[in-house]
Amino acid sequence: MLRLPKLLLSSLGRRKQRPGVSKIHAVEGCAHRFCFSCMKEHVKSKLLHGMLPGCPQQGCTTKLSVEGSKMFLSSRLFEIMVERIREGQIPPTQKIYCPYPKCSALMSLSELIHPMQESSSNYTPVDAATLRKCVKCRGSFCMRCKVPWHDRMTCFDYKRMFPHARPEDAKLQNLAQQRLWRQCVRCKHMIEFAEGCYHMTCICGYEFCYTCGKEWKEKKATCTCPLWEERNIIRNDMD
Repeated sequence: MLRLPKLLLSSLGRRKQRPGVSKIHAVEGCAHRFCFSCMKEHVKSKLLHGMLPGCPQQGCTTKLSVEGSKMFLSSRLFEIMVERIREGQIPPTQKIYCPYPKCSALMSLSELIHPMQESSSNYTPVDAATLRKCVKCRGSFCMRCKVPWHDRMTCFDYKRMFPHARPEDAKLQNLAQQRLWRQCVRCKHMIEFAEGCYHMTCICGYEFCYTCGKEWKEKKATCTCPLWEERNIIRNDMD
């Protein structure tokens, strides 16, 4: 009978995975299997482009849950994913964003704070028709104009006086020009390019080219701008 050396037997008993062999992740809900590092990049890319990540398998409609994706998410990406799920739960006609740049919280129309609900309210019944408060920063704004509250001024007068931009946004507009930020034509939110391709998806769902601002229709560009540049693809500070 062949006897193997004790040293060889010991090494056979505790064989380890070879360096470079990736862990495999099974997607919750459909069990499709993918490389762990590939799944991590897939989830990150979808979230940063304004989409809720799903199973990468072609034709599979399984959406990833926050709980099942925790292993791939940094603290910032975790917050983004929670917000993406919340966005999907609010019907498009019910969505409203806080107009204050430092807040921009997403709310449904039913969540808005009505001024008449506050005991110390000094607002008139006329104000109450369009005046609401953000549930996060408590800032007052006009839900019809989607701007900070224009006190003692009707919506008609406000739009006639400021047809293109809000006066309090002058500094923001100047900063946007310096840093080449783009403004969504649908909801007017400022968007800063971080990484990836130039196909942008705003938090309101509007898709456009970051280079020229033209709309993407049916997942296709309506311009001839380059889709991406190599220097914008590889970046590790979000890991």
